[in-house]
Formats: sequence, C-alpha cells, structure tokens
Amino acid sequence: MITFRPQPKFDKESAVILLTSDMVKHSQFGSLSANIKKNIEVTVKAKQFAAETGQMFPLVLDKSICLLIGLGKKDELTLTSLRIQLKKAFCSAYLSKIKNVEIIPHQAEEVSINAIIEGILIGTYSWKKYRSLPKNDESIDEKNIFIAAAKKDSFERTITICAGMRLTRDLINDNADVVHSEYIEKTVRSLLKGRKEVKFELLGRREMTKKGLGFHLAVNQGSRYEPKLMIVKYTGNPKSKEYTALVGKGMTFDTGGLNLKPTNGIETMRTDMSGAAAVIGTLKNTLALKLKKNIIFAVGVAENAIDALAYKPGDVIRGYAGKTAEIGNTDAEGRLVLSDVMDVAAKKTGADEPEYLIDIATLTGAIKVALGGDTAGLFCNDDKLANSIIAAGQRSGEPSWRMPLIQKMWGDLSSQFADFKNSGGGFGGAITAALFLQKFTNGKKWAHLDVYCWTDKSTGALSGGSATGQPVQSVIEWLESV
Repeated sequence: MITFRPQPKFDKESAVILLTSDMVKHSQFGSLSANIKKNIEVTVKAKQFAAETGQMFPLVLDKSICLLIGLGKKDELTLTSLRIQLKKAFCSAYLSKIKNVEIIPHQAEEVSINAIIEGILIGTYSWKKYRSLPKNDESIDEKNIFIAAAKKDSFERTITICAGMRLTRDLINDNADVVHSEYIEKTVRSLLKGRKEVKFELLGRREMTKKGLGFHLAVNQGSRYEPKLMIVKYTGNPKSKEYTALVGKGMTFDTGGLNLKPTNGIETMRTDMSGAAAVIGTLKNTLALKLKKNIIFAVGVAENAIDALAYKPGDVIRGYAGKTAEIGNTDAEGRLVLSDVMDVAAKKTGADEPEYLIDIATLTGAIKVALGGDTAGLFCNDDKLANSIIAAGQRSGEPSWRMPLIQKMWGDLSSQFADFKNSGGGFGGAITAALFLQKFTNGKKWAHLDVYCWTDKSTGALSGGSATGQPVQSVIEWLESV
C-alpha cells in the first residue's frame, strides 16, 4: 500500500533518503531535519558515503533506520537507474524485516515519483507461490509505503498499471496445468464482472470448428484442454467509431509438438502465453483507468501438447482466412494460432472494425538473439504507428526496436503442397514469422511485438528468473497517446 503526504515526517521504522552526489557535495538536503543533515555530513566527511550510483548506507537514529541511497550525478541520472536503486533498496537486508517505510525523494518531479513507484511495485515482485520459507523467516513482503510527495492523479495511474503488470506476471509464472484455458477464461470473466461497457464473446472447439479456425484447432489437437478464443469489446468512447484490436498469443505450454523442444529449451515454456497475459493485464488496466478508447481484446489460448492426435510435420491445414499452410515445423505453432485470431479480430464489421491491429507474442527465440531479452522486436507496416509505439516504449521504460519486413524472404515459406509453409529456413526466423502474420492483417495498420517475456537474471527494474510483464506499460502508454 502506498500513501502520499506532502512533507517527510520520519515517524516510521525506516526512512529511505534519495540523494544525488550534487546534493551531498553542496550539502543541499532540502527539508531534512537538522539532526539528519548533521549525520549525513559526518558520514560524508568520513568518506563512508558520497551518493555515488548504487551506494547504500544505513544511519541508525532514535531506533529507526535512515537508509541513504546514492543516485550519482543529477544530470546523468536516468529513470531506469532510479527504478533500479529503489529495487535494490527494498530488496536489501536493511528493509527486509520492516513493515512501514517512508521515502524522501531527491526531487518532486512527477516522472521521478512515478519511477520510484515502479521501482518498488515492479522491481520487488517475486514469485513465491510454491516456495517453502524457513520457519524463522521474519521478512515482510507487503509493506506500507509513505512517499513524501503531494498526491497526484499520475501517481495513482502508475500504481494501477503496476497492478496490471503484476497480474500479467502471475499468469505467466504459474504452472501450465494451473493456468490452462479454463483458468484464463475465468480470469477474464472476473475482470469483466459488473462492467457495462464491455461485451464478451467466447469461441470454444465447437464454435471454432463451425467457423473454420483450422490453424488454432490443429495446434491444440494433442491437448486435454479445450482451445478458446476470447474476445472482449470495450467501448470507452461511445461517440467514436474507431477501434484498436489487441491480440495475444496464449500457448499455455509449448512442447514444440512432434518437433520436440530440447532440454534447456522446454523448461520455461509455460511462459509462451505471455502475449495473452499481457493483453489481459492491459485489459485490467484499461478497465481500472476507464480509458476513453474503443478496444477489442482478443486472446487465443491453446496448448501445443503431444499425444496420438497431435498435428504432424507435413500436414496441410486450412485456416480461418481460407488459406492453407504446410506444417514445416510443429514448433512454429504460435503464428498459426495468432493468424486465426488476428483474422477474426481484423474482420469485425461495422462500427467494430479496428483501425489498428496490434499483436503481442513470444513468437521467436531469434528475436532474443538479435536484440537481447529486454528489447521487443517491432514489425510494422505503418511508419507513423511504428514511431508512436517506439516513443511509448521509451517513455515507459519498455524499449522496442523496429525490425525489417524483408518481402523477398517470403520465398523461404513457399510450399509445393499448400499456399505456404508455417516455417522458413534457418536464418531470419523472426522476420519470416512476422511475414507470415502480415498475410492476415486484412489491410489494417498493423504492429507485431515479438517479446522475450522472461529474464534469467536481474536486469534493470525487472525481477531475475521471472516473467517481466512486458509490454503492458508501453501498450497503455501508447493507447493513451493515440
């Protein structure tokens, strides 16, 4: 829980004091008490603290801890660095057993306070559902935070968005046999309960068969869980006829199918539904923020499991668009599900027809090879749309990098038995996957975010060995800007 109050009071068990090296050098400590200022000056004189980036030093005063946090030079401080320092402070042993913490920011600018909130709520996220903690463990995860800053609407917005990211992370991190298609349906329905501005449509196996969603059905053939396509129509601006469609890939587990993934490549494949989880997290935020936008949320859920019914390499399958695909690799399943879901979303008629079509997916390992784990690959058929998404990512701290749609590489997907294959050659895999999806955009302004949703180690304000929640923040930022 986060509370805002205009001035610091130093009435809690601990106070986190953020300081730049410029403040320390010139003894500019703002509204701090004379006693605390004196103690900081003594610490600095003793060369124990200079407020360099990443420095932490505890002062024990009147049975409370004042934790000094160094931010480095003011003109070199970035929002990402600020988030990281808050994360480190709250994950440190100094605050682990403390329930109530006051934060004294280095400045009162809104962007800085928002970064502080993100560093705490996102940076300290940890997935502990299945961990057995020691009986003598006295650490406190749920803290009461008191920030010395006047309350503003943007701060509440940030808290709301962080909640959506945490839901996204929870969905991704949990076991595949917990977060199956029925669980995801219940999650979506729980978000919509009592909402009058939304309409919900569900397609199960029977409805998909009737409508001809052959790609989606084929991928799920080996699973004991029913495939589901969930469509939420959110009307936040009844006066507008413009809609945006957000489509999420929801592979609750991806074995790779008969083209089985190897050891060290299969263990985290419960995360292959992170695109769907991000769309659901965005839905949660959209409802909470009451965005004055019209949005179609489409989530395609399946499981690429193996049994006697699983689809096979060499099969030729017909999708919702009427086009056929030869299965070159059963591990190129996400684009099959996405293409059917995108096609359904793009063909909404009348006032529902979307102007923008945005899909989010953990589509290829190739994108991580190209860009690393923190940057999403952006494929887009419209320059203005691409620039706006990149700018939103820069503002929110979730970067994306535009990748090329090299049309001649479509030849890698040619087939003598079908309209095309679902996988290409050994190189440029992220590009050929995007080219496949582009065939199902129906002329819409389209963007494809290929996101690596997992971080194996702590980077930035992300949690190590955990889902990142990308790109929930940047998508909300983009939706608010268009």
